[in-house]
Amino acid sequence: MKTIYSLLLISLLSLALTSCAQNKPTKKESTSKKEKVDLTNYSKAVFASGCFWCVESVFESVKGVQEVISGYAGGDESNPTYEQVGLGQTGHAEAIEVYYDSTVVSYTSLLKVYFNSQVVTQVNGQGPDRGSQYRSIILFNNEIEKDLAEKYIAEINESKKYSSPVAATVEKLTKFYPAEDYHQDYVINNPGNPYVQGESIPRIKRAQKLFKELLKPEKVL
Repeated sequence: MKTIYSLLLISLLSLALTSCAQNKPTKKESTSKKEKVDLTNYSKAVFASGCFWCVESVFESVKGVQEVISGYAGGDESNPTYEQVGLGQTGHAEAIEVYYDSTVVSYTSLLKVYFNSQVVTQVNGQGPDRGSQYRSIILFNNEIEKDLAEKYIAEINESKKYSSPVAATVEKLTKFYPAEDYHQDYVINNPGNPYVQGESIPRIKRAQKLFKELLKPEKVL
């Protein structure tokens, strides 16, 4: 009986250590974003697909991407906090804003990165992170992005590659709210965090294997 109880306890502890919410950082746990650069002439794209720590690092490894900001989008609450979004009551999802050079990487290529860095059929979550705040959304800035995203999803669904349809929705971006400074570059600044070790890094490695031609060599894990 003691052996069964011990195994159950270890299992529960392991689950806790692989949850983004359970590993919520303090402001002292990471440094702020690297020195800001002029992003005026870069194109912008906004995506959501689970914990923004993971997604930010995935997109920062892509050629032509100058900067990625972690934040919140998809809801109605103005200036939401991490705690508010984490409760799943703001309508927002953890999201990222990608600044990229469209002469180097196309929006369609960013969609390839997006869909190959998540479980495309998982509804309201990614991996151990569950709830509407972790749902998958493509937040378009214009009709061109909308059409490209809808076409990409249609092609995946028509391919019958998956037994369930793509979970990501395509929605018009109303406002992107940058997250608190201590969330920016979180994987880089906190490599020893249990969630980063158990979930973020494995997810990044799995994703990078699927679009090697788009990667910055120095960013390959």
